[in-house]
Amino acid sequence: MITARARPCEAEAIRSARGAACTVRQQRWVLAATILASTIAYVDESVVNVALPAIGRDLSASPAALQWVINAYTLCLAAFLLVGGAAGDRLGRRRVFIAGVALFGAASLGCGLSREIAQLIAARAVQGAGAALLIPCSLALIGAAFPAEERGRAIGTWAGFSAIAAAIGPLMGGWIVDHLAWQAIFFINPVLCLAALWIAWRHLPESIDPEAPPGIDWPGALLAFAGLAGVAFGLIALPDTGWLDPTTAATLGGGAVLLAIFVWHEARAPAPMMPLGLFRSATFSGVNALTLLLYGALGGALFLLPFALISVHGYSATMAGAVFLPFTAIMAVLSRWSGGLLDRFGARLPLVLGPVIVAVGFGLFALAGPQASYAMAFLLPVSVVGLGMALTVAPLTATVIAAVPGHQTGVASGINNAVSSVASLLAIAAFGALALHGSLAEGIRLAMLVAAGLALAGAACAAVTIRAAAAPDR
Repeated sequence: MITARARPCEAEAIRSARGAACTVRQQRWVLAATILASTIAYVDESVVNVALPAIGRDLSASPAALQWVINAYTLCLAAFLLVGGAAGDRLGRRRVFIAGVALFGAASLGCGLSREIAQLIAARAVQGAGAALLIPCSLALIGAAFPAEERGRAIGTWAGFSAIAAAIGPLMGGWIVDHLAWQAIFFINPVLCLAALWIAWRHLPESIDPEAPPGIDWPGALLAFAGLAGVAFGLIALPDTGWLDPTTAATLGGGAVLLAIFVWHEARAPAPMMPLGLFRSATFSGVNALTLLLYGALGGALFLLPFALISVHGYSATMAGAVFLPFTAIMAVLSRWSGGLLDRFGARLPLVLGPVIVAVGFGLFALAGPQASYAMAFLLPVSVVGLGMALTVAPLTATVIAAVPGHQTGVASGINNAVSSVASLLAIAAFGALALHGSLAEGIRLAMLVAAGLALAGAACAAVTIRAAAAPDR
């Protein structure tokens, strides 16, 4: 999937789904519903970033509260993404897909009607839970509806429409903020959700996985949710309270303890959402460490980018949205080219070189002063970051899949996508604490340098853990 955050491994979740063959007419309806629903969920992540300065002014929200507008969504998405897919396999993908779309649409209406920042944060959390149900079921519905020889074309259609939506989403969001109101961003979603629900109810076939393991790991999901929430809350509160504050220390420590219990639970659960045995592969562990570092840098930087454009440089929200266009365009155009590099050189070289180029892009962000032009301060750096990500995503996906047995590719891709969401969650908490207190311009410059360091650390992980061997079988 090519979005503003360039999630890895999603096409593989489509390929790993099982189901009965559908008619051509049903396949078209499946594509229409899944493209519509997954696009709404993904674009909502990047569109809201552009609206944050306006939300802060309108609702008198603190920097910490604005971080939770993003992190409430990402937290629920990260914690429940894997069990959402498992629930679809066990209970019916169409059924869980409809529940997720309905939940997302209702929560979007709640976001638009919010009159206090706490209401908006709560509604965003429900949005994330809905997205955690609809996204994996969207992918599984495509995989179940299309036979193996036709899935490539279906994936290409899905990814192409999603790329177009991802390109125009932030720009459209910025225009709405400038000419209407930030609430209108959320009021569009229920209309689109109604269309997806109508298609799903009338035309989508039901499918389940008869070989899915019994039970759903809800305890693991709740432990992950509570642990990640504690760590994120502590990181966001840290600049205001300091390390010695009992509440901050308790939430950070409690979050860490709950995450440790989560790992202990996953080692013993009969149907774990994250099978720990996969991490015995050094390559699988290394590429997920790369994902954590690289997508942490990307998520934190893209969170701060609208603040730099609007609050520091004085650009309009529309201009802030336009800065994402070259990123998405480069990702869309160069993805096939980067796949060719994988075939020729293997995964190690692009997985080292790509993050290094991303680090250069973040360094360019840090070097651009308040008086730099729009092109030099934003368009050039974001284009360099896009080039580095285009070089990275296809080899990263292939390496994750090649590192595990064939029957575990679906869960491996789900874990990698969850890791990218966790990375964004923690990075937004940490980067916001670093940049949104004190001098905004200086804080953003420092955060971009940290993002460059994280990207370089990701390149080092790839260099150490991924063997310079033949290209993995994709």
